[in-house]
Amino acid sequence: MTPAGTASDRPLRRDAERNRQRILEAARVVFAERGLSGSHDDIAREAGVGVGTVYRRFPEKEQLIDALFEDRIEAIGAMARAAAGDPDPWQGLVTFLVGMQEMQSEDRALKEIVLGGARGALRVAAARELLIPIVGGIVQRAKDAGALRADVELTDLPLLQLAISTISEAAGDAAPDVWRRAMNIVLDGLRAESATFKLVPTAIDEQQLDVVMASYGAARRRG
Repeated sequence: MTPAGTASDRPLRRDAERNRQRILEAARVVFAERGLSGSHDDIAREAGVGVGTVYRRFPEKEQLIDALFEDRIEAIGAMARAAAGDPDPWQGLVTFLVGMQEMQSEDRALKEIVLGGARGALRVAAARELLIPIVGGIVQRAKDAGALRADVELTDLPLLQLAISTISEAAGDAAPDVWRRAMNIVLDGLRAESATFKLVPTAIDEQQLDVVMASYGAARRRG
């Protein structure tokens, strides 16, 4: 008799983990292409497994979305850390802002979460807590170097990215890269040497930012 928990059940566990990873990879492809409307059936077809297998591993689609969003946040964190380590503080800021927009433009689900409803706002707020120390360092380095205008605050950046993401979403396939033009205009406006107008009113705080993002998500749902 083979003792429980030994070699006899390891292949089963390995197969189950392979199926889980296959499902997650399929969900990543489906959600990136179709957004959060992608279904368990779509994911099962992409993964080459039965839909029952998908439901057993992830009974609720929200579980899949959470798992993939955590993965994307890890990728964003890695990109932010690389930007923070750039010898050129201004280029580090540019790398982060452009990199964020590229991720959203290539991943429809990520864009929908960032621009989405209440659950999306909660995910984004939690992710922001993890990223604030890194991004705050990127911003401060650029200010200290005299590259970023001194009156720009950390809470300005999500609002600017919201505006550019909205442009990207509205342009769709008709002008998929027009957001890059908008980004370049924004980047020039962020430069210290370009500062002409005083930024008024004062920047919003974190609590106000959460309200703004939640309000935007609610407006999208109504629309």
